[in-house]
Amino acid sequence: QVQIVESGGGLVQPGGSLRLSCEASGSFFRLYNMGWYRQAPGKQRELVASISSGGNTNYEDSVKGRFTISRDNAQNSMFLQMNSLKPEDTAVYYCNRWPASASGYWGQGTQVTVSS
Repeated sequence: QVQIVESGGGLVQPGGSLRLSCEASGSFFRLYNMGWYRQAPGKQRELVASISSGGNTNYEDSVKGRFTISRDNAQNSMFLQMNSLKPEDTAVYYCNRWPASASGYWGQGTQVTVSS
């Protein structure tokens, strides 16, 4: 089972930027399609961005042009560069395989708060 640690969250003003990082254990990370997910208070967890094992990317409409997902297979790592942040981006952000089971393994996530 892949173990995941997310980091890089924090408090930022609207319009600001953050870079989230995800470190995963295991020898097969490079073979997995991966995704960044987020869960806002009172809402279901949603997929924000995904990246295939080959590097193809997709984004949820509300973050297109603002967020960039990337990965470094040599370091078993994945990143989410978030620019032009909005209050509605406030959530706990998680990384996981894509697709991922809601009832499966999830890391602790990293809190992103966008507020003035």
